[in-house]
Amino acid sequence: MTKEPASDQFAARFNDAGFAVLAFDHRRFGESGGAPRQIVRFDEQIADWHAAIEYAAGLPDVDPEKISVWGFSLAGGHLFRVAADHPQLAGAIAQTPLVDGPAIAPHALRSMTPLAMLRLFGLGIADTLGGLVGRPPLLVPAAGPRGAVASLTTADAMDGDRALDPDGRHTNWEQTVAARIVLQIGGYRPGRQASRIRCPLLVVVCDEDQSVLCEPAVRAARNAPRSEVVRLTGRHYAPFLESHEQAVAAQISFLEKHLFPAVPGEAESPARST
Repeated sequence: MTKEPASDQFAARFNDAGFAVLAFDHRRFGESGGAPRQIVRFDEQIADWHAAIEYAAGLPDVDPEKISVWGFSLAGGHLFRVAADHPQLAGAIAQTPLVDGPAIAPHALRSMTPLAMLRLFGLGIADTLGGLVGRPPLLVPAAGPRGAVASLTTADAMDGDRALDPDGRHTNWEQTVAARIVLQIGGYRPGRQASRIRCPLLVVVCDEDQSVLCEPAVRAARNAPRSEVVRLTGRHYAPFLESHEQAVAAQISFLEKHLFPAVPGEAESPARST
């Protein structure tokens, strides 16, 4: 997922609340460099988070001890690894995160028709083998309806357009991914790093989430020493849709609590940054 439109709605609200925001694209996606394009490599994306944190810490008027990270869906899962590796973070917000591939894979597979599943895995194998010899990636839609050959065909997979780009402003939004991801995602378990997270962690889940499910993230959050869980009504994209105001309020409250805790007897400082 690229930073536009995925982070737009929340970045603007955080900024309006007085927080500086640094948004970035993972390499091979969006406005970032890297070729071939549209390939997800988990370790590369984690390295991109490390680089973004280091870059933010060196910006003028940013307190390196007041940096928090925010991620959604797959990137929300990444944050479990990122936060575990950066105990100095002031906070981390994982919104409807993908934390346990083996836990969600059976549900994702049931959302596919048998023929579409066979074709998708065939493309995934061909894409993986082709990558070994330098062939261009075989791209599939990131989301599609049941029966489509797409990375995700759960009941809420197609909510993305109306949630993230309701006005169709992002005409260059590339909604494809290299097919090899289908062979990787089922084994990805970033939630196993929860016990290593030392910073405050907010995990936002949706009770009808069909894409990453609700309970795996709740279970992972229980293993983080300083975690909080906010449950919202709706499906995977509800924080951008019907539960948006509730999600924003909870996340801004979390940031204010942990980045700028009130000190008895002191007035709140008007200047703050993350």
